[in-house]
Amino acid sequence: MASFTDLDVWKKAREIRIYISELVKSFPKEEIFRLSDQIIRSFRSIGNNLAEGHGRYNYQDNIRFCVMARGSLSETLDHMLIALDENIIAIEVLESFQIEHDNCLKLINGYIQYLKKKKSEMGA
Repeated sequence: MASFTDLDVWKKAREIRIYISELVKSFPKEEIFRLSDQIIRSFRSIGNNLAEGHGRYNYQDNIRFCVMARGSLSETLDHMLIALDENIIAIEVLESFQIEHDNCLKLINGYIQYLKKKKSEMGA
């Protein structure tokens, strides 16, 4: 695979980034330096970690960055739950995001398994 942009998992993370980027624009102004900032950092970190891991050209390093991406995905879900609890988003928005979250989580876990298999085949 020539580029991280070819990875289905990165493409899904990008979709989530675009979705969340638009969503946080509707958050109250007082949340700009609180929840908005935190959620922006966490969802950007998903794709960033996938890209960085891919660029390491080392299976174990790539796996480590994928695990960090998975953590950032979970953090983003937690921020969305906070937004629901604070009445910033509706339950329907959270449910829609949950579907995207679950799909991305499956892709990350699948990619991690693929990397582990490749690593074991290389004897690394």
